[in-house]
Amino acid sequence: MPKLEVVLTGRVFLESPRWSNGYLWVSDWGAHEALRIGPNGQAEVAARTNSFPMCIEHLLDGRLLIVDSSELRLARLEADGTLATHADLSALSCRSAIGNDIVVDGRGNIYVNDVNFDFPGGEFQPGWVALVTPDGAIRKVADGLAFPNGMAVTPDNRTLIVAESYGKRLTAFDIAADGSLANRRVWAAVEGAPDGICFDAEDCVWYADVANRRCVRVAEGGQVMQTVETDRGAFSCVLGGPERRTLFIVGQEWRGPEGMAGGEPTGQVVAAEAPAPAAGWP
Repeated sequence: MPKLEVVLTGRVFLESPRWSNGYLWVSDWGAHEALRIGPNGQAEVAARTNSFPMCIEHLLDGRLLIVDSSELRLARLEADGTLATHADLSALSCRSAIGNDIVVDGRGNIYVNDVNFDFPGGEFQPGWVALVTPDGAIRKVADGLAFPNGMAVTPDNRTLIVAESYGKRLTAFDIAADGSLANRRVWAAVEGAPDGICFDAEDCVWYADVANRRCVRVAEGGQVMQTVETDRGAFSCVLGGPERRTLFIVGQEWRGPEGMAGGEPTGQVVAAEAPAPAAGWP
């Protein structure tokens, strides 16, 4: 059991951790803020939106992308601090809560997914994954997913892995030259509901598990390689740090949807040493 170090605490509802340009980036969904965290743990607000959720990722040139769900768009943070529309997502859905996770692969393709129903309380509908190509074209490339959550792309840009929370599985797709997805298959059946994920250099996936308060490292086929226990719900994870072998976990006490935007702030980032460095995306 690796020792956990607290990096940041006292936030509302943290999600979508990313490592870029020597910084850890996280999204505070409850505060509607994208945060940049330096080596000393000091957090600064990089951008604000009116959105919930508001997943984040980076373009290959390092610019921050935000799924600005309230505006049904993919926003891009400009050098002057303003948010420009990178892609209009309104043709994909009319739901004001569009967008549950995002990943950019090594060719500049952007994948955005959505649970496709109003969580919680809404009538369940299968979710989907959409592709935004570097030239701006947008189309759905997968559907029929049981609450799609975290996504990761392998280092060779040939496989997209999606965490299906309600399906208790990690699902893989082959990525074609044009970014399309095919050959859907179960990459690993898991215990619990996988949330945010990341990929490492030994072809394993780390997945966060809210209800079981842990992050789990699994190999293809489902063999559990390592488990990191947390003291509150683990919502997502990413490998970062100077050698990309620090596992950053974001989480908070799960009190149901009403606690996602208010109440005592229990959101935190913790870090632990990982056995293998990051690979692929994010």
